[in-house]
Amino acid sequence: MEKTENMNRSARRSADRDGSRRPLDGVLLLDKPSGITSNAALQNVRRLFRAQKAGHTGTLDPMATGLLPVCLGEATKFAHLLLEADKTYVATVRLGVTTSTGDLEGEVTARREVQAKREDIEHALKAFVGEILQTPPMYSAIKRGGQPLYKLARAGGEVPRTPRSIVIHSLVLLGFEGDELKLFVSCSKGTYVRVLAEDLGRALSCGACLSGLRREGVGSFRLSPGAVTLEQLEQMAPAGRDALLLPQDALVSSLPRLDLDSRGALQLSHGQCVVNSEVQAVGLARIYGPCGIFLGVAEVMPPGRIVPRRLVSGAPAAPGSRPSIV
Repeated sequence: MEKTENMNRSARRSADRDGSRRPLDGVLLLDKPSGITSNAALQNVRRLFRAQKAGHTGTLDPMATGLLPVCLGEATKFAHLLLEADKTYVATVRLGVTTSTGDLEGEVTARREVQAKREDIEHALKAFVGEILQTPPMYSAIKRGGQPLYKLARAGGEVPRTPRSIVIHSLVLLGFEGDELKLFVSCSKGTYVRVLAEDLGRALSCGACLSGLRREGVGSFRLSPGAVTLEQLEQMAPAGRDALLLPQDALVSSLPRLDLDSRGALQLSHGQCVVNSEVQAVGLARIYGPCGIFLGVAEVMPPGRIVPRRLVSGAPAAPGSRPSIV
């Protein structure tokens, strides 16, 4: 963990020394490598793109690999929407071993003989599908009194944690060889796959820990095709990297679309509510102005009130007629 934090700081210092940053908006689907933090991966992307601003959409543990959507510029304003999204993983679980962290990066705390057979595992997995309660691990970024739990854990401390409700949509045994099994996991936000592995080990009376994790999907985004590694980015010319970026509205593509004319777009960009009685939808929507210019996200409230929630920078053209919906 100390090594990954040093790499994180090094990447940050490297980015700070680069005075040629540029305004750049978009979303990169990164295939994060093992051995570095999500923030270190983010800073490397920011350096390669020379971007002024960057953020990611949900942390992966240093050991984990796979899909990490990185937002640049104005796209960072919508990163929170993916934090709420469902995730999919392929997880490798080592039976018979428990550790201090719930994965193989921690100290081994116990070893037990594994007697579980494939049918025992498949039966145990059924109990975890659906809405369940899960207790967050001590080695997590959850804060208690302003202090991340993992810092307390490193100091040998432990505090009570309140179980949280999560949803496991799908849990499929992909393979079982020796003392390791491979699982496909589709789950809601807030799920700790490390804890899922530990709970499965308890259900099988042999203990378990996570030995590998690869994130395959976040919301509507998938690792394949489209995700790129840091090594591939390093080898590309700047124009090739830029061509990989998805548009800044990619993170909100699942929301209903509303198009405003120039007058409505100008009102909205100034933080004003736009009223159109023809709008029947209710809830969040992605908003566009003339020529399909993305304006941001607004909330539609009855009766036809379009209330700005998070907008991109820049004002649309001069006002025209009554706001319309296309």
